[in-house]
Amino acid sequence: MHTLQVHQIEALSRSRLATVSMHTPLLLAAQSLSQTQIGLLVVCDPDGAMVGVISKTDIIRNVSRCLGGACRSLSSEIMTTNVVACSPTDLLYDVLSTMQTRGLVHVPVLDTGRRPLGVVNARDALRALVAQGSYEQSQLFDYVMGVGYH
Repeated sequence: MHTLQVHQIEALSRSRLATVSMHTPLLLAAQSLSQTQIGLLVVCDPDGAMVGVISKTDIIRNVSRCLGGACRSLSSEIMTTNVVACSPTDLLYDVLSTMQTRGLVHVPVLDTGRRPLGVVNARDALRALVAQGSYEQSQLFDYVMGVGYH
C-alpha cells in the first residue's frame, strides 16, 4: 500500500533545496532562508557532500546573540551535524513517519555520496500521500496534531 518513493516528489524537493558552504557567513545564510519555499539550508563541504544543516530556528537563535554588527559566525559554527536524511528510493511514508517521530518539518534527500538532491517538506510529503490514498484520516490527524510548525 505504501509504495510512493521520495524520488516521485523530486520536482518539489528540488525546489526546496538551497545549499551553502561551510564558510558562508551567518547573514548570507539568513538571506537564503528568507525565500518563502526554503526552510532548511544544506551545508556542504568543498566536494559538495552534506556536512550539516541550518534551519530558520538556528538563524534566529544565533542572530539573537549578535551585538550590533558583530554577527560574524560562519555556517560551520551554527549548523546541526547530527542530521536525519533520506535517499530517493526511501518510501515517502517511512520518511514522513520519521519526521513525525522526530518533530521535523524538513529532511534533506542525499545521493550515495551524501550530495544533496533536494529537501522533503512534511507538507509536500503529506499531500502526495493523501493524493495517492496512502494516508488514513487517523494518521493524518495524528501527524497534524503532533508536528505543528518548527
